[in-house]
Amino acid sequence: MTTAILGQVLTYRAQPFEEDPVSAAHVEPRGAVIVEDGVIVATGPADSLLPHYPQATVQDMGRHLILPGFIDAHVHYPQTRMIASWGKRLIDWLNSYTFPEEMRFSDPAYARAVADSYLALTRAHGTTTVCSYCTIHPESVDAFFAAARDSGQRMLAGKTCMDRNAPEELRDTPQSAYDDSKALLTRWHGVDRLSYVITPRFSPTSTPDQLAALGALWAEHPDCLMQTHLSEQTEEISWVKSLFPEARDYLDTYEEHGLLGANGLYGHAIHLEPREKDRLKEVGAALVHCPTSNTFIGSGLFDMAGLMTAGQRVGLATDTGGGSSFSMLRTMAAAYEIGQLRGTPLHAAQLLWLATAGSAASLGLDDKIGRIAPGMEADLIALDLSSTMAIAQRSACADDIWEAVFPTIMMGDDRAVAEVWIAGRATA
Repeated sequence: MTTAILGQVLTYRAQPFEEDPVSAAHVEPRGAVIVEDGVIVATGPADSLLPHYPQATVQDMGRHLILPGFIDAHVHYPQTRMIASWGKRLIDWLNSYTFPEEMRFSDPAYARAVADSYLALTRAHGTTTVCSYCTIHPESVDAFFAAARDSGQRMLAGKTCMDRNAPEELRDTPQSAYDDSKALLTRWHGVDRLSYVITPRFSPTSTPDQLAALGALWAEHPDCLMQTHLSEQTEEISWVKSLFPEARDYLDTYEEHGLLGANGLYGHAIHLEPREKDRLKEVGAALVHCPTSNTFIGSGLFDMAGLMTAGQRVGLATDTGGGSSFSMLRTMAAAYEIGQLRGTPLHAAQLLWLATAGSAASLGLDDKIGRIAPGMEADLIALDLSSTMAIAQRSACADDIWEAVFPTIMMGDDRAVAEVWIAGRATA
């Protein structure tokens, strides 16, 4: 079956942090995306393309903006029901809200119910790919991946491993972390659109023996991603120094145990030392910016401009439920606000790139998702640039497409997501 999706189609000619954002991006005013069997086969002006596909089913989205589905590079799906919990810094927040909720995920039925609701929320907000932490329970991973197979979304996830500084009910051991992770990896990695991610929560909740066991597993499966947290808050960094007195810095606690590499995803990365920046760049690791979480939990201001100028790979994420929204639009707005506070505001073209191609690259999936181009998987969304009265009255005054798009980034929510296609299939 061939489908032609019409609208204002966003593509990128270049990376918008390396070139002028306006010249790096292109919006075809009356564009078409041609999809066959879940894959994009052509894109360009509608009037030029449609005659070549006379049998195509046409979905005309009018003036809506057609772009890749959003890619959320760092979330905790088990925290879905405790999102927007009041008033704690990171360590107290974990103990007060996160750990009690995560204990419930030993129940497969509970885990599946949360997974289903989480994936429905992401689809409603235009997110088609997510990289998630689960809990220590293998049941939480099985539930998430089973739900993702049913939804068709491309998903990445892994069992969170912790063997200290957590409630007894949420601790595993170095050996069980290795064994459970390996069994889950064998069961799920590469099945349909699923990828397993090796997942030590962060150094404070793993002993050196557990970190080493997970480093050994990663060495055995280097094609897998490894995700963890790095330098989120200053109190956390002090805690790490007390737990690892011989380490050169926070990153060294991972590096010394085989957990630093090109397929590494390091969430937050706000308070980095010069050596850490150099090593992350040298190995080609990815950093993940979680702006709503960073402001909600009071962590600090991520240096997007400085890190991108230095050539770091950076993705964007909601960090559900430390982040206060499931929406990547709200996440882009928060990234803009943090940029303003640092004196380096981001252009709309840069923000949309971070939420699509940038996050895809951080996950090593930029050959499959995150761009509208022939050969890419057809995970797409249509954004209504006049979804509310407030947005419509501003976009009506816009002098160009970027002035029309920016109000939706700053004020948009799930009402702006007019349609979602997962592997070419409309979900509405």
